[in-house]
This record gives sequence, C-alpha cells and structure tokens, in this order.
Amino acid sequence: MTDDAHVGVLETLKSTPLAVRYLLGGMLVNQLGAFVQTFLVLYLTHRHLSVDDAGLSLVAYSAGTVLGTMLGGEATSRFGPRATIVMAMAGSGPLVAVIPALSRSSLLAPLLVVVALAGLLAQAYRPAASVLLSDLMPERQQVMGFSMMRIAINTGAALAPLIAAGLILADWDALFWLDGATTLLWALLAFALLPRHAGPAEAATATEETEQVAAEVESAKKDGEGTPEPAELTGRAAYAAMLRDRKYVFYLLAVLLGTITYVQSMIALPLQVRADDYPTGLYSAVLTVSSVVLITCELKVTTYILRIPTHTAVMIGHLVNSAGFAVYALVAHSPAFFLIGAVLEVGGLMIAGPSMFAHPATFPAALKARYIGTMQAMAGLASAVGPLFAVFVWTRLDHGFWVLCAAVNAVAGLLAMAGLNRGARPRDPEQKIAPGGGGQGEPEVVGGTA
Repeated sequence: MTDDAHVGVLETLKSTPLAVRYLLGGMLVNQLGAFVQTFLVLYLTHRHLSVDDAGLSLVAYSAGTVLGTMLGGEATSRFGPRATIVMAMAGSGPLVAVIPALSRSSLLAPLLVVVALAGLLAQAYRPAASVLLSDLMPERQQVMGFSMMRIAINTGAALAPLIAAGLILADWDALFWLDGATTLLWALLAFALLPRHAGPAEAATATEETEQVAAEVESAKKDGEGTPEPAELTGRAAYAAMLRDRKYVFYLLAVLLGTITYVQSMIALPLQVRADDYPTGLYSAVLTVSSVVLITCELKVTTYILRIPTHTAVMIGHLVNSAGFAVYALVAHSPAFFLIGAVLEVGGLMIAGPSMFAHPATFPAALKARYIGTMQAMAGLASAVGPLFAVFVWTRLDHGFWVLCAAVNAVAGLLAMAGLNRGARPRDPEQKIAPGGGGQGEPEVVGGTA
C-alpha cells in the first residue's frame, strides 16, 4: 500500500478548492428547502385532494426525477456543469412555488405537469454537481470529496423537516414558497460563484478523451453505423459504450438493488414500528441517531476505507448494512434492536457509500456526465420502486421481510464488488483508469485517481 492512498480529514478540508466549498454550500442551501417529495402527499390531502390524486402527483414527481438525472447528465456534457445547474435551478424554483396555486381537484392535469417538470429540473443539477466536484477536487481526494457532498446533502435532509415543522404551523403554502426561494438562491449562487469551465482534471484527461473518441469511431464503423458525428459520438455512442461495459452494468444493478433496500428504512421501518405497537417517537429517535452518526463520522470512516481496495470496501459496507437489516427482524423482542440495526445500517453506508457514489466520476470526461446521470437515474428508479416492494412484500412477511432485505442487499454487494474490482493492489496515482476499469492497467484503490 502506498502513502498516496492515505488521505486525512484535515488535509482534505484544508486543500478543498474554494469553488468546491461554494458548490457544497449551495447544495446544502438547496437541500434545506427541499420539501416537495417529503410533504407533497400530506399537503395535497390537506388541500382536500383525494389520496389517489395525491399519490398520482407523487408518482409524477418521482418519474420526473428519474428522467431529470438522465437529462442532467446529457445537458452537462453539452453545456457544462455550471450552466446546467443554473438552468435547472432557475427553472425549478418558479415551478415549485406555483404548486399551491394549482392544488385543486379541478386543476389536477396542470398540477401533474408542473410537479413532473419540477421533479425533472430539481434532479437535473445532480450529475452536473458531481462532475464539477470530480473536476475540481485533487484526484487522490475525490472519494473524500464525494463523502463531503453526501454529508452536505444529508445535513440538509436532516434539518429540512425541522424547518418544515415550523412553516406548517404558520402556513402550509410557505413550504413550497421557501422551497422555490432556496432553489432560486442556489441558481444565483451557482451563477455568481461557480467556475464556467472544468477544473484541473480537464487537461489531465485530454489524451484519454482523444483515445476514447477514436475507439468509439472504430466501434461505430464495425457496427455498421458509419462514422458518427460529434453529437452522436458523445451521445448514443457513450451510452452504447456503457451498455457494453459489463462491469458498469453490474455496478448499476448494485445501485438499483442497494437503493431499493435502503429506502425501506424510510418506508417499511415506520410501518414495523407501528405494527409492533411501539410509540412513533421511536422512529424519530432512529432517524436522529442515523443522521447524527452519518454526519459526524463519515469523513473519518472514509479515511480508513481509502486504505483498502475499492471492491473490498464496498463488499464490507454492504455486509455491515445487511447485518443492520437482519437485526430489524428481531425488533419484536426489544426496541433496542431498532437502534442497533440503524447504527449498523448507517455504518455500512459510510463504508460503501463514498466509493459507490464516486465511481462514475472515474471515467473520462467524454463519458463521465452521462455515466453519473445514469447511475443517479437508477437510484431514482429504485426509490420509486421501493415503496411497491414494501407494500407487496412487507405486508406478507412482516419481520421476515428484513431477512429478505439483508439477502437482497448482500447480492447488491456481490454485484458492486464485481463491478468495481480491478484487483487487489493500489494503482500508481499518475495512471489513468480506462473506461470500465476491467483488467486494464493497475487496479483501482478507493481514493485513487479518477
């Protein structure tokens, strides 16, 4: 193991570029006002829409978020990260703010359109933010950088319900007005503070992009497509390369299965609390403990996982996470198992999450935005499918449901290990990763170059 894999928390914080700090600060501001997905159903039923109409609105929003991450990756490749963030947030803010004016049964059709577009634009900035962070952070600190991004998002997600509780006491409509305001503020911050062009990673990947372009041209010729135009090369050819990359497909499947099981802590777990006749405050305690542990410990945990191969880290993380799900099967015996399971679950997330989150950014710039967008779209699809998994399976298995979650999550770990495995030895920090990372050059280590 080389010293290049050892990255400390203080070292990372001190060397974080100012533009990255602006980026993370803007994401935190935006997340503090992100109320739509959490409170949309409650708000619409409060405004006397039927449960079916409210549920349909949430489906429209979720569908928009899945499409938004894909389009966000495409827009980032074409227009750049800063422009994509500004356009997405500037469009999303007014749409969110107008939701209260459309929250009537007679306006259901325009409400669904607005909600779907709001979801699309709300998530379109995520691939751009990931690309910008990967371009600006020093290569050996990129996994730590993505860990900081996760902490910014999770801190906002933890504080947002507290803000919402105060707003609801004053005016339900204020939820969406503040959401729209923070989104527009993020657009202004991005326009004023984020760099127009990519950072230091751009120059370093110029040669690799040229080689990738040549490879895609030759591949297109062999497939009988002729020589693609530049737009085709960076569009269809990029996605074709992704589908041919077996390791990346394994990784995407791991994201899908892992996210389906992860969302059960927000869907099936509160149902389990109620089914076992525990007070609802217990679930709040579980969420609080999980948030505190994740926000305060993830950076330090990341410094340790930087020292082991990526595929080992993600497998260990998924196994720890699965142990947490398995512990939930014992909650009928004692409420303490809720807290034990939560700590194990969040521990697994801290071990596997940064590496999983950072992986798409290890690809050349010609492919990176679309790979990130596809990964985030897969996670969004899993978040939409997760509630169905809970409704149709938990209601039939009860406590056995958590054993099934543990098994599914372990399968996700095996897929992740196969998708990210480049061998057991650390790479030379100066050596670049070939797309797909399968068997070319030295193997990747968590925290290595992108």
